[in-house]
Amino acid sequence: MRRLSRYVAAQIAAAILLVLAVLLGLDLISQVIDQSGDLTSRYTLLSALYFSLLSMPGQLMQYLPFAALIGCLAGLGSLASTSELVVIRAAGVSAARILWMALKPALMITLVGMLVAEYAAPGLKQMAESHRAIALQREQAGISKYGLWHREGDNFVHLNAVQPNGVLHGVSVYAMDEQRQLQSALFASRAIYQQDHWLLEDVRETRFTEGRLEQHAAKRQRWATQLSPELLNILVLDPEDLSIVGLWRYTRFLREQHSNSGEYELALWNKVLQPLAIVGLVLVAASIVFGPLRQASMGQRVFIGVLIGVVFQISQDMLGPASLVFGFAPLLAAVTPIAVSIAGGALLLRRRV
Repeated sequence: MRRLSRYVAAQIAAAILLVLAVLLGLDLISQVIDQSGDLTSRYTLLSALYFSLLSMPGQLMQYLPFAALIGCLAGLGSLASTSELVVIRAAGVSAARILWMALKPALMITLVGMLVAEYAAPGLKQMAESHRAIALQREQAGISKYGLWHREGDNFVHLNAVQPNGVLHGVSVYAMDEQRQLQSALFASRAIYQQDHWLLEDVRETRFTEGRLEQHAAKRQRWATQLSPELLNILVLDPEDLSIVGLWRYTRFLREQHSNSGEYELALWNKVLQPLAIVGLVLVAASIVFGPLRQASMGQRVFIGVLIGVVFQISQDMLGPASLVFGFAPLLAAVTPIAVSIAGGALLLRRRV
């Protein structure tokens, strides 16, 4: 039985990894093409490829449910096409046992993907973003289209690039009064974190006082702000690119500040519930192979799997934003497609086995 379990698991794992490799490869090509309009003498095609490669670990968890669905369909389907599945059933192995054999490699690959997304992907994504932003920022004072906006009281801050080691590039600070009138505009080419404060370098500041402009320049200047490197490491990334721990900490921070944390809660629950999504889609794949498509060709199975995967992804993409707009719990938006897939797959599998 152990040898049989390893054989089935190897078939499923190979199919899942193949589908995952194809999806990530297509995503890599798509990202490089999308950046073709940004290419300059400083940001070359190799730079775009470097950005895309560093972004790939963050895309891993996004494609895992789809890869698990198609991979299980292909793996179990190949066993069914060669009548190996019939022989396994005839040997007294139950459908539930076969399902567990298929689930084990899918969950193991998911665990590895979650570890990559938790510990490697956020840092690599931040390196990619800072590399691109530094290459594309202008030599003179100005705001890059890539970067981060942050409001702190009456000050509006834009950072062209945030590096993980506590170095900022292209710091712009706009100070407003209570009537939203611009009081000063400051630009620094770089800022370095010094234990408890930021030190600006190559500072140019323009102050608007009584109808006059006053310009000041300094090689170095202390910058009083509540921003810390740890907070910036969270703010600079989109919610879906953050780790589970980072999302949980920032969600708690937003709640303490009485700010809207819905977007980050939604990303948190989507990541936490990812293993359950894998279970639900594997159940759906098994119900298809054991059900009416038992004698279907591999192309038909894959086509049906793609349709189900697309419907699952669209439902997640629609319910998530809907929870933010209509105010229902992000947990409900994250768990509904998963619950439907688990219930539907289990019901179909029970009826057809």
